[in-house]
Amino acid sequence: MGQEIERKFLVKGEAWRDMAEPVAYRQGYIARSDGRTVRVRKAGETGYLTVKGPSVGKRGGTARAEFEYEIPVADADEMLDTLCEGPLIEKTRRKIPAGAFTWEVDEFAGANAGLVVAEVELQDAAQEVPLPDWIGEEVTGDARYFNASLVTHPFKDW
Repeated sequence: MGQEIERKFLVKGEAWRDMAEPVAYRQGYIARSDGRTVRVRKAGETGYLTVKGPSVGKRGGTARAEFEYEIPVADADEMLDTLCEGPLIEKTRRKIPAGAFTWEVDEFAGANAGLVVAEVELQDAAQEVPLPDWIGEEVTGDARYFNASLVTHPFKDW
């Protein structure tokens, strides 16, 4: 079984901007229910279909089942345009190495413009991770920051 174990933080300052090349992301949700999601994503010129289970564990839920499959980019575009509820999530992602970890920093656009979050994937939920100085408040267990939540409750409406 695939599993995702991650922590999520707000980002402060601007130091992170020049640490990695930006990649445009567009994603939407075909289904969302009880913490379970079926997501379609286009990352650059690659498409993905992802199924996630509900979050469990410490810090408001750091672990969840995750199954991700690469799909043809044309299929991803078609699903995003016809099957996903709106608004779609638009963001730019930078993958920033820091020691033994890679931080994924997402700068949102569209209805979620102004929101910048960073996620780090872990080997297990108890693993400690040193925080770079551009990492702010932890929001791992705050459902408002889940991408699936940002579809129906965008950052501009908070």
